[in-house]
Amino acid sequence: MNMNIIEDWIFYIQNNPIVVVFLVLALWLFGLWNRRSPNTIPKDEVSKEEQDTYPPVTPLPSFNWETTEPTKYRPFKPKYHLSMALTTTDISHLIPMDKTYKERLTLRQSLLTQYPTIVVGVTPAGQKPESPVHAAITELYEFIVGVYLPTRYPSMFTLETTTHTRSQDNTNTNNKECTNKTLLNKITNTRIPLPHRGSGRDMLSTLGTFVDEDFLVLLPESSSSSSSLSPTEEKEKEEQEEKKYTLEAYTTFYPAGFDTREKLGKRLSTIHDPVPRYKERLEKSMDRFFARLEVGKVVQRVNWSINTKGTGLFAAFGGLHGHEGEKRERVLGVEEVDGEGTLFRCERQTLHRLPKTKALVFTFHTYTYPIREIKEEGLGEELAMAIDGLKEGNVPEIHRYKRGPVWGEAVKAYLRA
Repeated sequence: MNMNIIEDWIFYIQNNPIVVVFLVLALWLFGLWNRRSPNTIPKDEVSKEEQDTYPPVTPLPSFNWETTEPTKYRPFKPKYHLSMALTTTDISHLIPMDKTYKERLTLRQSLLTQYPTIVVGVTPAGQKPESPVHAAITELYEFIVGVYLPTRYPSMFTLETTTHTRSQDNTNTNNKECTNKTLLNKITNTRIPLPHRGSGRDMLSTLGTFVDEDFLVLLPESSSSSSSLSPTEEKEKEEQEEKKYTLEAYTTFYPAGFDTREKLGKRLSTIHDPVPRYKERLEKSMDRFFARLEVGKVVQRVNWSINTKGTGLFAAFGGLHGHEGEKRERVLGVEEVDGEGTLFRCERQTLHRLPKTKALVFTFHTYTYPIREIKEEGLGEELAMAIDGLKEGNVPEIHRYKRGPVWGEAVKAYLRA
């Protein structure tokens, strides 16, 4: 019976040759469809390629820094709750510019001259050119200088290329053509090199006086220090516990009440030790978030405090925080608070991961507003309630941490007058 079926098929095909053509064509198309083209990039390779680059930066071709007011942040709420309070942003908004830019660069240059080891810091391990810390600083510098600034703000910055001839053997017969790149700051008429041939500290000093932004560079402990564990043991250890990040380099020209030198080389949790109840309320979630933050994702948060008269942007020696057990400060009188000299201070912080070195980078942009502005905006009562709310949230001790007992009553009286 089977032989009869086969004979019938042979007879059918002999009388219908077009069927053979269709069968062969179908098999060929099936093979072509399933064969991987040599020009096709595998999905996992695409992902890796994307992970090694920053997302595109959106240009602002008509941006005018001289007419751009500083962004107004008013993050106070009736009750203060200690939380990460993160929102998503994108890489294009990494570094804001406004009409304070030029005068703040002058201040930054002055601070670098007066306090070089306070405003810029790199761990001893990071001083070595082959270290992961140096690689992270280099990656950050080259992105900001070579990509971000000239792309985002072409009216302010231009990337220039110059070519010159260099003799390789002190003769004129064996010359080599060399190309150098520099970034021109059209506002200050200054140039900085790309790439930078100096140390990590040199790169950060250059960045810190070229943009009005502070940077913190963090790496996992296993990346920034030597380990006696084998690669397999290191991987198993990482799988068992979240990576602990340490501060390896920084620029903090506007420290908010602390000397950043004391934080250098320390874990994120240790850095936040002074913050009341940080360990019990935020430490685990922060460590987990830092370890899992993906390349390409940028998050931000905004905090607030009150700058009493005489406390400037550079506040490395105190004036913004109080701690349990410290000697009680004198309480300010109402007459000592004026609308111009007492400031509402905000830090807009962002966090993202560098694509190649996978280091984490905090950026800080500090804003100060005379409390007169808050009152004129009709928000005086809201801020006064928020001052009381420091004692009414999930961490009442934050009121002392922000020095509320010193300035609280006087500032509220001004706002409500």
